[in-house]
Amino acid sequence: MDNFLDNESTEETIEKDSVTGESMAELMDLYEESFKRFAEGEVVNGKIISVDKDHVLVDIGYKSEGQIRIREFEVDGEVTAQVGDTVEVMVEWWDDENEVVVLSKEKAEKVKVWDDIKNRHEADDTITGTITNRVKGGFSVDIGVQAFLPGSQADLRPIRNLDEMVGKEFDFKILKYNRKRSNIVLSRRVLLEEEREEKRAKTLETIHEGKVVAGIVKNLTEYGVFVDLGGVDGLLHITDISWGRVKHPSELFTVGDEINVKILSLDLERERVSLGMKQLTEDPWASAIDKYPVGSRISGKVVSLTDYGAFVELEEGIEGLIHVSEMSWTRKVRHPSKVVSVNEIVDALVLDIKPENRRISLGMKQAAPNPWDVISDKYPIGTTIEGKIKNITDFGLFIGIDEGIDGLVHISDISWTKRIKHPSEMYKKGDVIQAIVLEIDKAQERFSLGIKQLQADPWDTVAERYEVGKEITGTVTNVTDFGVFVELEEGIEGLVHVSEISKEKIKTPVGQFEVGVVLTAKVMNINSEERRIGLSIKRLDMEDDQELLTEYVSNMGPVTSSFGEILRENLQEKLNNNDDEQ
Repeated sequence: MDNFLDNESTEETIEKDSVTGESMAELMDLYEESFKRFAEGEVVNGKIISVDKDHVLVDIGYKSEGQIRIREFEVDGEVTAQVGDTVEVMVEWWDDENEVVVLSKEKAEKVKVWDDIKNRHEADDTITGTITNRVKGGFSVDIGVQAFLPGSQADLRPIRNLDEMVGKEFDFKILKYNRKRSNIVLSRRVLLEEEREEKRAKTLETIHEGKVVAGIVKNLTEYGVFVDLGGVDGLLHITDISWGRVKHPSELFTVGDEINVKILSLDLERERVSLGMKQLTEDPWASAIDKYPVGSRISGKVVSLTDYGAFVELEEGIEGLIHVSEMSWTRKVRHPSKVVSVNEIVDALVLDIKPENRRISLGMKQAAPNPWDVISDKYPIGTTIEGKIKNITDFGLFIGIDEGIDGLVHISDISWTKRIKHPSEMYKKGDVIQAIVLEIDKAQERFSLGIKQLQADPWDTVAERYEVGKEITGTVTNVTDFGVFVELEEGIEGLVHVSEISKEKIKTPVGQFEVGVVLTAKVMNINSEERRIGLSIKRLDMEDDQELLTEYVSNMGPVTSSFGEILRENLQEKLNNNDDEQ
């Protein structure tokens, strides 16, 4: 450049050499080019003319060459620059004095990206980028330069796992940008909404009630599944998923599953679509009465327990109820969990079926023989059995007989003679005892036993042991207003009525006798059936008086006067009257 002539010398040379017009024009272009230079920040095309370990030398024309740092051509540690390649570069700095030009490939690319961003934003076009990482409030996206994707603009619905978005490539709309601040805001949701609206319009044109369509599981709730039919969401209620029992939709579906459903109802104005899946198959109750007639034996799985029974699945969509009263012939089942458990396979008989009500009554005990049908043959009345006391109550003892069958010894059948307030006075749980079968009531499922019947009833021979008129001795056991109870032997008591205590009239014996005192009385009457013995102290005293009177009369000497004769006659009459009373 320093060899170029100034204007005057150039003109003289042209004139002297008489150059042609065409040559003159070329020379003028060369002359103008010698003064031309690129402005700093300008993007130009250049050709790589050499590559060394630190720099790449690029010819940008007008006899100008610039350097670019070698790292700008490195991709994954390898240099991509090749001599002869054409590249876009930006003029960073120009030094005329030292003839040094500094170029940048990266900055040229960024300028180009910003121009592309501007053009796409003005044209309402999309741009492709890769989400590089999560940042506060959203994501950072590489679209040639770093851009920001707010979390609310990443999808149509809130994203549960934000990390799943990192590293994926998507198309975006540019919401706004500021080149000076290097600020770009993107949206993916806008594109998804546009896509959904297109699908929605197309879907609404084609769907109708009764049509079977394919959809994508979009969301799962306790009450059902939301299915994307193509821009239109439909609800598959949990009761319409299967003819069988479904506790939660997550048992059968996961988000993203493709499923076939039937449109049950359609409300275009409110954009509500009800879907059904079980309606794609026949209702199993339609043929239930043929498959499960009354009396047929079935095997099924226990699927649910309630206070009143167990529900058993016979097949998908058909469940029967075993009521607690139909679980055992012998046990009183308070809760079904005492007999069966969920997922257990049980055998039962169909007791009743009502397809119109979708109900089947089952009996589990009917699948086994009723032990009450044979118990009377096995243990006829009068049989002596031996068993363990399983329970003690206020009214008696329960004795284990056979599996599930207990016999009751009523408190009144424990002893002939003892007054028992509570059976625990004589027995404890677990004792092994003997008893006699008294009665078996199959209808009421009652098995009555007796312990006292193992021995003879002492009252049967009371009349032989205590004859009427016989003088007895006993111990006072109780004193009441109406009389005194006297124990003659263990369990055998007699009553001295208040009227039989003394010849003198008394209102009550209370206070005159003490429990434990031994007294003597006369047997007046015996009633073995009513288990009563009547005693009298008064009659015993009267007999003593009569004996004295008789002895006195007998010892009287010859009558010596009429008065003595009258006295003897009166005494004799009194003796006769006493004999008549007795």
